[in-house]
Amino acid sequence: MKAPLPWLREFIDVPGDPAAVADRLAACGFAVESIADDVIDFEITANRPDCLNVYGLAREAATAFNLPLRPLASDADAAPAPGAAPVSNPTVRVTIDDAGCRRYALAVASVRIGSSPAWLAERLHQAGVRPINNVVDVTNYVMLEMGHPMHAFDLAKLAGPEIHVRRARSGERLTTLDGQTRTLDESMLVIADAERAVAIAGVMGGATSEVSGSTARIALESAWFEPAQVRVTSRRLALKTEASIRFERGADLEAPVRAIARALELLRSTGGGELVEPIVDVYPRPHQPRMLVLRRASLDRLLGTAVPDADVARLLTGLAFGPASTTTGWSVTVPSFRVDVQREPDLIEEIGRHWGFDRIPATLPPLRTPPPPHAPGVVRGRLIRNVLTGAGLQEAETFTFIERAAAEPFAPADGLVAIANPLSEKFAVMRPSLLPGLLDALIYNRHREAVGVRLFEVGSVFTPRGEMRRAGWVLTGPRSEHWSGNSGAADLFDAKGIAELLATALGREIVAEPADDLPWFVRGRSARLLAPDSDGRAEVGRIGQIRGDLASARGLDSGVVVAGELDLGVDGPESREQESDRHVRPLPRHPSIVRDLSIVMDERLPAAKVRGTIRRNAPATLVDVREFDRYQGAGVPQGSVSLSLRLTFRHAERTLTDSEVQQAVEAIVSALTAEHGVRLR
Repeated sequence: MKAPLPWLREFIDVPGDPAAVADRLAACGFAVESIADDVIDFEITANRPDCLNVYGLAREAATAFNLPLRPLASDADAAPAPGAAPVSNPTVRVTIDDAGCRRYALAVASVRIGSSPAWLAERLHQAGVRPINNVVDVTNYVMLEMGHPMHAFDLAKLAGPEIHVRRARSGERLTTLDGQTRTLDESMLVIADAERAVAIAGVMGGATSEVSGSTARIALESAWFEPAQVRVTSRRLALKTEASIRFERGADLEAPVRAIARALELLRSTGGGELVEPIVDVYPRPHQPRMLVLRRASLDRLLGTAVPDADVARLLTGLAFGPASTTTGWSVTVPSFRVDVQREPDLIEEIGRHWGFDRIPATLPPLRTPPPPHAPGVVRGRLIRNVLTGAGLQEAETFTFIERAAAEPFAPADGLVAIANPLSEKFAVMRPSLLPGLLDALIYNRHREAVGVRLFEVGSVFTPRGEMRRAGWVLTGPRSEHWSGNSGAADLFDAKGIAELLATALGREIVAEPADDLPWFVRGRSARLLAPDSDGRAEVGRIGQIRGDLASARGLDSGVVVAGELDLGVDGPESREQESDRHVRPLPRHPSIVRDLSIVMDERLPAAKVRGTIRRNAPATLVDVREFDRYQGAGVPQGSVSLSLRLTFRHAERTLTDSEVQQAVEAIVSALTAEHGVRLR
């Protein structure tokens, strides 16, 4: 919301320095985006529609600076008195046919279409609105000044003339002011004349009744629409306007007639028009003010400090609340424009932010009971973060909601979980994998000249079968950028090493098995991570090189990206026991014996299967198996490979003998020959 300082100064004598105003309001909880040419641009959160206007911000500033707030100028003669009789034989008959509209006010005015005065056009420019003509500019000016959207119809273009607030008919079409013809459905609320829809309620007017240079009389609309109704319509039509932004957050139910009165005064004072007949105000269910109880004890307890009673009353009154003292505190009347204040803690927040959170002393609460143990997921997540940051990776946090185009390449066979009411197409589905978000984060860093990028994330993924926790990682660029030399680019084995590092930290055993049916990885450069369970081996993760076309489609210009994911399971009693069942093994007291083997085997035989055979057929004294050389060339038959392995043996209670180790090696060689047809080299 852009607030020009001269406009604010119409209502309150704030300092001339916009930075001072911005700082004071920032201390009251408002985010300041920028200050330029005496215009302060505030970022207003969705729960504060009352501040999407200059007067609302002036009210906040008046309370913050403890200065009087001047009232809005209004045309008192135009506003009907409370309880006044309906206008007899109005020029335009108004009928509300749907509960989505609680109030509809309309005024008929004669107008002279032309340009707006320079001062009014300049203020619209400062607030980021393009001037059009004096009638449209006045409606925009009133919306920016007091926060209530309005719309003007060319009276001569209305059939009847009648106004009906009703549901759209299925398939009904309307060309809106932006020139787009839109197909409506029965979930949408429209403003219609006797024959057709002429506006989408709370969103945008129609082109058929647009005010033009030939307009002589207007029907000036000011209404209140249910926020949920406007929100659904705006999203279904993918049409967001200044009016819909305000209506869908909650407009002031008491503002429609005051807004019309202000617009008529501006038209009259600028020579643009005048009222023809009294305002029609259809208001079947008048607003009943909300009453809240504010207890002094609750105020002191939640804020952690005692605010003097006089200051409580001053702050609430300055913010347009109506406090009345009681024996235990205050009875507070909530103004109609504060749709966000629903209960006592909301009132306490209002007092706290204007009293000054910096004035609340920092104290530690007393610890009366021991803190509960951390949930297993918290412990596991902390362990994973420590391990991966220690390995040189950086943590990323990506969105759980992602766009469908990013999710589909990583979707499981049973499909994606769609969001029923997405904020936008960018957040249409729940992520089926951590990799889409991590890939986008990696590309974001590459576009900012980061060469080697190593990211990880611990989070939830979602499939039609439910939610699952995973750890994911992506790597690209050189393994090291140290001056001593280039250690090569990250590849599939780096992704596999991270998986093994995590498995060791989590107390698991995993085996990588080649897999060519993971569509987001390059064929021949991907693998499943398997772990033993009661039924054999279960898939617990996957690693691979992300397909180049997927990476380039997301914006990666060059480079290989390798990635992996490891399932962390579901938190429960068993996982809690596993987290606590950790022990430290002492350093070995007895020496080890090392034997090296060089075997010739089929080049298509995975080394993981060789290691598995060795471990199944070796005694418990085998403590480590590592490959240290791989050779193809002279002396090795075509289609075969020479693999060198280092076997480490150690007994926990005594020193092994050479004969024991030799027997173990012979048993291993026999098993390898029988199962895989290998031969010693």
